[in-house]
Amino acid sequence: MNATNATSTAPQTQYLRLPGGTLAFDDTPGTGGGAPVLLLPGMLQDRALFRHLRPLLAAAGHRVITMDLRGWGESSIDWDDYSPASAAADAIALLDHLKIDKAVLVGHSYCGASVVRVAADAPDRVAGIVLMNAFIEKVPATAFEKAMVKTLGSAVLAFPKVWGYYLNKMAYPGGVTEEIAAYNAGLVADLRTPGRRKATRGQVFGDSAPIGWSTGVNVPTLVVMGSKDPDFPSPELVADRQVAALNGRKVMIDGAGHYPQAQFPQATADALLPFLKEVA
Repeated sequence: MNATNATSTAPQTQYLRLPGGTLAFDDTPGTGGGAPVLLLPGMLQDRALFRHLRPLLAAAGHRVITMDLRGWGESSIDWDDYSPASAAADAIALLDHLKIDKAVLVGHSYCGASVVRVAADAPDRVAGIVLMNAFIEKVPATAFEKAMVKTLGSAVLAFPKVWGYYLNKMAYPGGVTEEIAAYNAGLVADLRTPGRRKATRGQVFGDSAPIGWSTGVNVPTLVVMGSKDPDFPSPELVADRQVAALNGRKVMIDGAGHYPQAQFPQATADALLPFLKEVA
């Protein structure tokens, strides 16, 4: 996490050493008996994506843990696997490390699949899952869509400014604030870190929307989606499909793009808190 991504209220970084590398995370204690919450960021993001949401959840009484994915933020860069499945395994390892028996897992975008995988592999560890602007159970892409994804991924690898253009001009409908623009600039700079190309390739060319993972999952599920997410032709239809697949419920964040937790943190907290209270 770059200095430009830090906030004055950010908790101290901690580290979990695993056989393949080191994961960075932080752990914010809540003021009450609310369910612990583990927040997983999306593709090419770090845990500071939740910088505005984390204190709102903690103030409501929840212990809040945020984790940098393999290759990003303050986690080590060089890993053999950067897939959503690997993030699911890392989430379970972190819960073990923190001696948390059961938690609510929130997966944004790329990591929506990860929290579904945890719910399938270790349902006894999951009080509930939240899919936030997630790609799980996406309709199989057409040949044209696959070509477009490959082209965009190649462009991001070759020209990090392409990622900055998406973040600043598309991902936040209505425009970005100075604070969000500064955070985005840090993400673009991170793409230029020596060795980061491997991690970038591992994510942008990986399967971010595996089909069938939700089969057999039976835990409380909340789907949160920005109503103007540019990553989906029809965000509400995507949310409806996920709700049907996981027997969950949905909350649409009006006017939000792909990052409601940063763009509209209070509305996002208002969507999560009733769900967190129920599953606790």
